[in-house]
Amino acid sequence: MTEPRAATASRFARETELGRKRRARRMARVLAETHPDAHCELDFTNPLELAVATILSAQTTDVRVNQVTPKLFQQYPTAADYAAADRAEMELLLRPTGFFRAKTNSLIRLGQALLEKHDGSIPNRLDALVKLPGIGRKTANVILGNAFGVPGITVDTHFRRLTNRFGWVDEMDEVKIEFLVAGMIEKRDWTMLSHRVIFHGRRVCHSRTPACGACTLASMCPSYGTGPTEAAPAAKLLKGPRARELAEAAGVDPGLVPAAAVLAPEEP
Repeated sequence: MTEPRAATASRFARETELGRKRRARRMARVLAETHPDAHCELDFTNPLELAVATILSAQTTDVRVNQVTPKLFQQYPTAADYAAADRAEMELLLRPTGFFRAKTNSLIRLGQALLEKHDGSIPNRLDALVKLPGIGRKTANVILGNAFGVPGITVDTHFRRLTNRFGWVDEMDEVKIEFLVAGMIEKRDWTMLSHRVIFHGRRVCHSRTPACGACTLASMCPSYGTGPTEAAPAAKLLKGPRARELAEAAGVDPGLVPAAAVLAPEEP
C-alpha cells in the first residue's frame, strides 16, 4: 500500500540533490515504459510546417491545429508564400485556432524573416530560431527535437506542472526549469522525455484532479494524494486511447476505466 500523502511529503522533504536526480531518472524510465506511444502530436512533413503548427498551437489543442493545417500547408507551402500572404485570407483559415490575428501576423513575419536571413529555410540552431518572429525557446526546442533530431526540452504547461509535482524542481520560470531538468536527465533523452511528460499530463496527471491511484509513478511522487488514491475513482480520471492500458500498468483493474474515458479528449 502506498504511504499517506503527509508521510510521502515528509520523506521527500529530506531528499538530497543527488537523491532527487536519481529519483528523476527512475521516474523518467517509468514514464518511458508507461507511454511507449509518446510522440509529437502536431502533424507535419518538414521543419517549416512544424514551426508553423507549433506557433498555431498556442492557447489551443493539437487536435484543432491538425484540423486547420492541411489546407494551410497546401496554400502556403514555402516561406515566400507566408511572406506574401493576403492577411484577410490567412486570418479566415486560422480563425478556429484562436488569437488568429496575432498568429497571422507571426506567420507573415516569420516568412519574411526566413527569406531575409535564412534563404527561406528554417535554421537548425537554437540561437537562430529564437530570433525568428513567433518562436521562443519552447517552440525552438520542439523544432530542434522533432524536425532536426537535436535533443531539446520543451517546457509547456504540462511539463512545468508535472516537474514541480514530481519534486524535480521548485520553479515556475520555463527557462530555469529547462536547465534544471537538463542537469538531471541524459541529453539523448530530452526530446522524448518532453513528449512522455506531456502525455502523462494529458492522460493521467491532470491539472485539477490527477489520477494518483492509477499512476505508475505513485510510489516515487511527493505529490501523491493530490488526487484520489483509491483505484475506482482514480481509474475514472484516466483519459485517451490507452486509458485501460495505463490502469493495468499501475496495477489497477482496467475494467474500472469507463468506455467514455477512452474516447474523452485529453487536456490541451
